[in-house]
Amino acid sequence: MRLVLISDTHLPVRAKKLPDPVWEAIEDADVVIHAGDWVSVGLLDELESRAARLIGCWGNNDGPELRARLPEVARATLDGLSVAVVHETGPAKGREERCEAAYPGVDLLVFGHSHIPWDTTAPGGLRLLNPGSPTDRRRQPYCTYQTATITAGRLEQVALHNL
Repeated sequence: MRLVLISDTHLPVRAKKLPDPVWEAIEDADVVIHAGDWVSVGLLDELESRAARLIGCWGNNDGPELRARLPEVARATLDGLSVAVVHETGPAKGREERCEAAYPGVDLLVFGHSHIPWDTTAPGGLRLLNPGSPTDRRRQPYCTYQTATITAGRLEQVALHNL
């Protein structure tokens, strides 16, 4: 199962559209995960129509229309892997332990908010991924997104893509 992970798209404030390489990855993906801060409901509509499957949550910059259509925390089981998606996880210090306590039984937590790519594993095995932002790099050298695969309940081939 091929995944594309994005967050903090902030459309149309930070960019008018997603970059073409992200759309190309989405076309090849089985599941697209968006960890909030869409800003425009138009991107939600477009991803729902173009992605094979979409899992997303709302972020702190998302208004009532997006919050009405998306959960604060999205959960799914993908090929045996328990996944949760949330926008904010708090400060980097202590994140692994804090998230492991907050999301028991979850194998993969995808989050956003910071625009800073993140890939760590908590002591108990929870994998934490933040794809950064494909449209607003802030203090990062590149805009980014992530891809990964799930095979028989195992997360594999996690890759960060610079734009």
